[in-house]
Amino acid sequence: QVQLVESGGGLVQPGGSLRLSCAASGFSFSFKAMAWYRQAPGKERELVARIASDRSTNYADSVKGRFTISRDNAKNTVYLQMNSLKPEDTAVYYCNVVLGYNYWGQGTQVTVSS
Repeated sequence: QVQLVESGGGLVQPGGSLRLSCAASGFSFSFKAMAWYRQAPGKERELVARIASDRSTNYADSVKGRFTISRDNAKNTVYLQMNSLKPEDTAVYYCNVVLGYNYWGQGTQVTVSS
């Protein structure tokens, strides 16, 4: 079955960096677009970044120039490098793939605070 397992979240000071990972299994990873979403308390889940099978990318305006999404098809893993983190980046971050249905990981908490 489809599994998405995120890791790499934590507590970081403003201006710091984190790298999130999402290990995928149960589908043909290299042929599918992958995405990162986030959900802050009291807010709706929002798209952060997406990477297509051809490695083309798109980002939310709020993270452009600070976050980078990438993928390693040999490891069935998608990454989100987050630099210059701000308190407003605090959220649970979810990995996503659409296979006729939205599949989500369990989420990983990112907290940006001094």
